[in-house]
Amino acid sequence: MSERLQKYLARSGMASRRAAEDYIRAGRVSINGEVATLGQSVEERDEVRLDGQLVGGHVRHVTLAVYKPRGVLTTVQDDRGRPTILDGFRDLPGLHPVGRLDRDSEGLLLLTTDGDLTLQLTHPRYGHQKVYRAWIEGGTPTDETLDQLEDGVLLEEGLTAPARVDRAGRGVYVTLTEGRNRQVRRMLEAVGHPVTRLVRVRIGGLWLEGMESGEWRELDERDLHDLLHPELTPQNVWERKSRLTQDRWG
Repeated sequence: MSERLQKYLARSGMASRRAAEDYIRAGRVSINGEVATLGQSVEERDEVRLDGQLVGGHVRHVTLAVYKPRGVLTTVQDDRGRPTILDGFRDLPGLHPVGRLDRDSEGLLLLTTDGDLTLQLTHPRYGHQKVYRAWIEGGTPTDETLDQLEDGVLLEEGLTAPARVDRAGRGVYVTLTEGRNRQVRRMLEAVGHPVTRLVRVRIGGLWLEGMESGEWRELDERDLHDLLHPELTPQNVWERKSRLTQDRWG
């Protein structure tokens, strides 16, 4: 039985569907020794390789936490030659970003070879939180503005899901369970508070903590557990990490 190559790569855990399409377009995937093309079908008996590495069988997945610097693209490659988040990790076949941070934003980003993990963290049905520290123009948001942000803001593609918004020095913390394109920026601009700086400080139960711009580390089993099960983090640990985040970012 055959299936589309990009679906096969995603099912094998080598990439998300979107990243798989980028790999195919870049000529990094082969079928039976021939460079593959987008939309091509593959069967189980075919030999599929990504960057020369055989796809299929047991794969030890790798997941990295990265502090994405401002000005870096969250893409597999860029036709214009601009820096991307994967530039320093080309030796890890199948590594792809989990979701996106726009070019002008910074902070916590995950890179993984695990397609199932990507699905769990990006599909709205799982409801994993992402927290952003935003510095804004327009002064301190009123209570009415905070209510509007939390209840939902009407964007071009529809009303945003309920969110949590907390005041901070010269800005706010925004907690989302969905991930539309440039969502925090668009929400705040819609209520009269354009964003001047945006840092993602938490994904699920994983915090940016003391990482500096450009730094990265590989997640171990405990990190992955905390990431996917924030409700199991002890309250004192949660409060400490929250306090340290506020101490650092205001």
